[in-house]
Amino acid sequence: MASLDNDSFYEIKSHFVDTVKKSEWVPLSLTFVEYPQGDLFGKFLALISLIPFAIIAGFITLILFRRDLHTITFFGGVLINECINSILKHTICEPRPMKRESIYVEYGMPSMHAQFIWFFTAYTILFICIRLHHNNNSSISEKFWRIIIIAACIIVAILVTYSRVYLLYHSSSQVLWGTFIGIILGTTWFIITYIVLTPIFPIIVSCWISEYLLLRDTTLIPNILWFEYTNIRTEARARSRKLVSMKSQ
Repeated sequence: MASLDNDSFYEIKSHFVDTVKKSEWVPLSLTFVEYPQGDLFGKFLALISLIPFAIIAGFITLILFRRDLHTITFFGGVLINECINSILKHTICEPRPMKRESIYVEYGMPSMHAQFIWFFTAYTILFICIRLHHNNNSSISEKFWRIIIIAACIIVAILVTYSRVYLLYHSSSQVLWGTFIGIILGTTWFIITYIVLTPIFPIIVSCWISEYLLLRDTTLIPNILWFEYTNIRTEARARSRKLVSMKSQ
């Protein structure tokens, strides 16, 4: 009886393997990027076009380890932006400039990459210029780094946008519309966050579920990195002195 069961099992397994081998295998289009063979600039742009996925990974990491309400809200806006892009694509149904039927089945208007990166860029620039502008006494180094970050965001956004046209994933009109929609949505979401959501952050963090999840609101802290650095250094020194005192007793 056991032998019959084993034979049946191996027969089913063999049939499954044969079925899988005969199936058409396609790469995951989410991160699959093609570029012309031997084109180093095309390869560079293909790598650049993966930056949105790195940003999403960064968001998830920050949310898991920092649990700041503003970061969570920012990421929520990114998800809403992606949902709007998907709705627009399947409503307009405009094809991509180059057919890749074995890999890509989605439409191209508007460009998801362009809409994503310009949403992120518009929101980040407004965040730096408005949210981080707590006083007019900022040091020259702080102002310098703000300019560097803003310039870097714009340059990366331009490269990601251009890569979609250069690699024939989108037409010029598709990335231009993606850019326009991304900027509008990023600006709108920042206004909603800054005017509507930020004032109720203290109420949200006082809820029991927020305390359980260790959610926090750092809106009123001008420089969170310096704040955390000084507090951790002070606590570490206090614990070190306490440990030395205990050993000496």
